[in-house]
Amino acid sequence: MPMDDDGRASASDDAAEPLHGGVARPRRKGIYVLPNAITLAALFSSFYGIVMAMNGRFEAACIAIFAAAVLDSLDGRIARMTNSQSAFGEQMDSLSDMVAFGAAPALIVYIWALKDLGKLGWIPAFVYIAGAALRLARFNVNIGVVDKRFFQGLPSPAAAALVMGLIWSMDDAGFKNVGSVPWLTWVAFGVTLYAGLSMVTNAPFYSFKVVGGRRTVPFIVIVAIALAIALIALDPARVLFAIFCSYGVSGYAVYAWRKAKGQPTSVIAVSTDEPDEAGLHR
Repeated sequence: MPMDDDGRASASDDAAEPLHGGVARPRRKGIYVLPNAITLAALFSSFYGIVMAMNGRFEAACIAIFAAAVLDSLDGRIARMTNSQSAFGEQMDSLSDMVAFGAAPALIVYIWALKDLGKLGWIPAFVYIAGAALRLARFNVNIGVVDKRFFQGLPSPAAAALVMGLIWSMDDAGFKNVGSVPWLTWVAFGVTLYAGLSMVTNAPFYSFKVVGGRRTVPFIVIVAIALAIALIALDPARVLFAIFCSYGVSGYAVYAWRKAKGQPTSVIAVSTDEPDEAGLHR
């Protein structure tokens, strides 16, 4: 299962079976327990997040969505490691992502703050959920033609983390009755709208697919990862929110930098000369 342009570990990596003797093996049609069990766990985690938000437990709701993101990053990898990719798993993962990173975050932020704006609060919530649906659909149809180093637009898990990070950090700071804090309601409005629209832009967001796997990385990268883990452990809500805020604007920074340098800004592969683009054109 590929990692969603959103950062999900799902549909695209499962899209093709390994080559054997130069001929692509037909995709398996069976149902495999382990990767699909992980996908179901991610789906349950997002469902749990919605239930917690309905009960006013927003910290638990946000943690549940972050947990769904972690589980979503595992199912495709587990499927490949166990050679259990399947068309069923690909579709299951895509549907789970729509709930975990589309419907659930939109409902949670609406319950948390946007409902106090009346029908006006529907706008960012719907833009977000529509953006997630469009993002996932575009990701599925663009498999094989997008430069694997980048995501086309903000990945849906990152968009969900941006919105959930705001809620978690504010809830942790003591803002329990958001309806009585007008400025925070409008911040939620803006962040949700930004996340939803960013999912359907063409800005190139780094995919981190070249970090890990079989490729070697500088030692400093491992040190940076260890430092990030330590910082997250100190204050998970604020550190995670800061990280995803930075990532949420990084795609536009890359776009502006490429534009200024006169380089192509599209992540749709246009050449087979680059090693990372080899095989993208059929």
